[in-house]
Amino acid sequence: MQFGYCERIDGSFWAEPLNAVTNAAFLVAALAGLWLWRRQGGRDAVTLTLIGLVFAIGLGSFLFHTIPNRWTLLADVMPIQLFAFSYFAFALRRFLGISGWKTAMGTLAFLGLALALSAAGRALLPAVLAGSAGYAAFLLGLAVVALAIRDPARVRQRRLLALAGPTFAVSLTMRSIDGALCGSLPLGTHWLWHLLNALVLYLLLRAAVIGKSPAITASSSPGR
Repeated sequence: MQFGYCERIDGSFWAEPLNAVTNAAFLVAALAGLWLWRRQGGRDAVTLTLIGLVFAIGLGSFLFHTIPNRWTLLADVMPIQLFAFSYFAFALRRFLGISGWKTAMGTLAFLGLALALSAAGRALLPAVLAGSAGYAAFLLGLAVVALAIRDPARVRQRRLLALAGPTFAVSLTMRSIDGALCGSLPLGTHWLWHLLNALVLYLLLRAAVIGKSPAITASSSPGR
C-alpha cells in the first residue's frame, strides 16, 4: 500500500476511481440537506453553514483522492474536522439546551479526547489502523449526545443520531480495514467509508435542519 490506499497503485489522477467518484455522495447529502433547509424556511444560518461544510468535505476528499499531496490532504481533513467539532457544539447547544460557556468547555473537552485517541492510536496500533483512532471520538460523541437527549420534542433528533451512530461504526470499520485487505481485495474498502459517511452526514444534517431552536421556529411561524 505504497500510496496509502489499496486502490491507488501509481500517482496518476484517476488511480483511485472508486475513491474519487464516491465523493459525489457527499455532494448528494449536502444537496438533500439544502433542499430540506429551504423547505424549512431557509433562515437558519447555522445549519446552512453545516451544509456548506458537507459540500467542502466532498470537494476536498475528491481533490485528495485524485491529486494526493500536502495541500489536498488539508483540503480533505480540515472540513471533516470543522464539521465534526462544529456539529458537536451545535448539538450541545441546540439539542441539549446547554449554555454557551458549557458548550464551549464541552467542545474543548471533545477536542482533547479526539487528540488523545489519535495519539494513542499512533503509539499503540499498527500503521494501517492508527489513522482511524481519532475518529473513535466522533463515534463516542454521537452516542453520548443521542443518549443525553431527553426532551420529548427532540425525539426525532435522538432517533436520527441513534441511527447515525451504528452507521458510522460500520463506516469507520471500512476505513480501518482498507489497508489490511489489499492482498485479497485490490479495490479496498475506503470507498465504502465515503458512501456510509455521506449517509451519516445526511442523517446529521436532517437532524439539524428539523431541529430548529424555539426562537427560530417562532420567528418563522405564520402571523409573525
